[in-house]
Amino acid sequence: MHPNAVQRHERAAVMAVASVDAPVTVTSAWIDERLAETYERVGVRPGLLAEVAGIVERRWWEPGTTFVDAATMAGEAALGAAGIDRDRVGMMISTSVCRDHLEPSVACGVHHRLGLSPACVNFDVANACLGFVNAMHLAGTAIDAGHYDYVLIVDGEGSRHTQERTLERLRRPEATAADVFAEFASLTLGSGAAAMVMTSLDLHPDAHRLVGGVARAATVHHGLCEGDLDRMTTDTQGLLHAGLELSEAAWTAALDEFDWASGMDRYVMHQVSQVHTSLICDRLGVDPSRVPMIFPTRGNVGPAAIPMALASVQDDLRPGERVLCMGIGSGLNTAATELVW
Repeated sequence: MHPNAVQRHERAAVMAVASVDAPVTVTSAWIDERLAETYERVGVRPGLLAEVAGIVERRWWEPGTTFVDAATMAGEAALGAAGIDRDRVGMMISTSVCRDHLEPSVACGVHHRLGLSPACVNFDVANACLGFVNAMHLAGTAIDAGHYDYVLIVDGEGSRHTQERTLERLRRPEATAADVFAEFASLTLGSGAAAMVMTSLDLHPDAHRLVGGVARAATVHHGLCEGDLDRMTTDTQGLLHAGLELSEAAWTAALDEFDWASGMDRYVMHQVSQVHTSLICDRLGVDPSRVPMIFPTRGNVGPAAIPMALASVQDDLRPGERVLCMGIGSGLNTAATELVW
């Protein structure tokens, strides 16, 4: 593997990870009911969201909740779990895909709402569903270099607006079966928020070490999934197969750099669907019983999915257990990074 695609860390560690659920539960059965006339008219079988994608429900924020609100809630939870003075946070990174405006950055709003120090560097990192993992490596590099004692990463995502607009379009008389399948992935999205506090093992020897990881790109496929808050169109099959090929290529190359073939205690994968999870496990030889799954009740929560899944099992992890965080982001990019709990 090209050396630029390998990241190794010396002292960086995860001190705390937290997630926040959106409060409104939206079932796939309800979505099917909303689209019943369209399904019957265009010949699409109802039940695909639950039976094929494996997504029974997802969450929405209450009307009026902004993406800054969501990320701030998660940031507060992570800072509380870490138990640190927020004035010591030297860098804050927002990785949210969802944003209410192009500028200023989401990070500015979260920085203000959290009452972080004026000396705290803050900015956004956007890379589809991989943004949070990318931010972990950025934070780890900065901590290894001795620039900051504590780094906060936040993410807030919301699917309500996108799914309401999607349902509105698909309920129109002119909607076709092709339209349904082009926007099907939009209906698998979910809402939620997550945050992580990272630090140095020199300060907190009991924190969870960030070992390092790999990244790989196949940007020839950048047009397979394109979206904004109003609409997301996806070549679902094309994206699935290209993502599997890219993941396998990255995994194979990584085995020359890391001893991942010996097996991990947990594989915290980006949460897309049952089909994606099963195929990636088969392709990489991963034991599905070691993959915590939140997609059946949370859907695809974008870059918040990996930290949310990690937070869901953190109380079950024992010191020394190895955790591999793995994801694929539209574009296409893939990344995997190891933690030792």
